[in-house]
Amino acid sequence: QVQLVESGGGLVQAGGSLRLSCAASGRAFSEYAMAWFRQAPGKEREFVAAISRSGFVRNTADSVKGRFTISRDNAKNTMYLQMNNLKPEDTAVYYCAAGDLIRVDHERYAYWGQGTQVTVSS
Repeated sequence: QVQLVESGGGLVQAGGSLRLSCAASGRAFSEYAMAWFRQAPGKEREFVAAISRSGFVRNTADSVKGRFTISRDNAKNTMYLQMNNLKPEDTAVYYCAAGDLIRVDHERYAYWGQGTQVTVSS
């Protein structure tokens, strides 16, 4: 079992940047593939990006490709999402997740953080 806590969300102007963090505890962070999902009110949870245990393999949704970068630092037990050129449609609660394999389906991830709100104004 692993516990996940997101941080770094907030209010930002369109075109601005935010850096989200997901801190892990309870079990070795490096044993898990990790991912970011987001969910807006009334919408289904949406895949954003995922990263393999080693950090070598990455998968990023087309909607954020070129703007968002996922990374991890296994020595710090932390995953990051650098979000640049933010748009109002990026507004959502962002969740980090841990699982056995890199996936784009939310049901494939066993462990979730509490979420952090990102709001982009225009």
